[in-house]
Formats: sequence, structure tokens, C-alpha cells
Amino acid sequence: VQLQASGGGLVQTGGSLRLSCATSGFTLDYYAIAWFRQAPGKEREGVSCLSSSDRTTYYTDAVKGRFTVSRDNAKKTVYLQMNSLKPEDTAIYYCARDPLACRTLLAGTSNLNSFDHWGQGTLVTVSS
Repeated sequence: VQLQASGGGLVQTGGSLRLSCATSGFTLDYYAIAWFRQAPGKEREGVSCLSSSDRTTYYTDAVKGRFTVSRDNAKKTVYLQMNSLKPEDTAIYYCARDPLACRTLLAGTSNLNSFDHWGQGTLVTVSS
């Protein structure tokens, strides 16, 4: 099982980026995928989650209305479209496989042990 996040970079405030999480070694159709981020000196926080059926989504309040998660099972890839970026969005972004169908983040918890495989992270830097 592998997940690989990519698409990070340097962008100005108000700009956009699309992150990709390429997966392999398992059938993406059967799993939810979550996005996390970790800013310097801060704990890793859940940003978004998309269930296997696309019926369930989660966004942390700080990104609602700006970020959109989607998936292409044929390409085995999950995307995080990030618009109207702010300096406080600066962080390393990770994708993770979620065998609990986004229930952990929807319950308001961030038990990282609930997510069984992680990508290596991609750095997003938003300049002011």
C-alpha cells in the first residue's frame, strides 16, 4: 500500500493549488481518503476527507468554501483543490487512507492511529 502526495509549491495569497494523492497497492474504490496538514510547531490537523462512495465529505472549518476534495478511482488518485489560499494555510499536506469512512474526523477527533497508511507529504507555502 502506498500513497504519494504531490502538487505543493509556493503561491501568493489568494492563489490556488491542486494537490494529488496517488495511490497504489489497494483498491481505492473501497476506501475513504483524508487530507491532513501540519504547520511548523503545530500538531497535525485533519483538513478534509472523502468517503469511498463520495457521499460523505468532511472539511475543517478553516477551509470550508475554499477547498474541495474529489477522487478519480480510475486514476487511483484523490485531489484537494485549494482556492483563495491564505498564509495560514502554509503547511506540509499529507494524505492518508481512512478505513473508517471519515468517521474519525466527522466525530471531531484526530486520532492519527485511525488512519492506516500515510503519504510522505507535500509542502504548501502561501506568501503574504
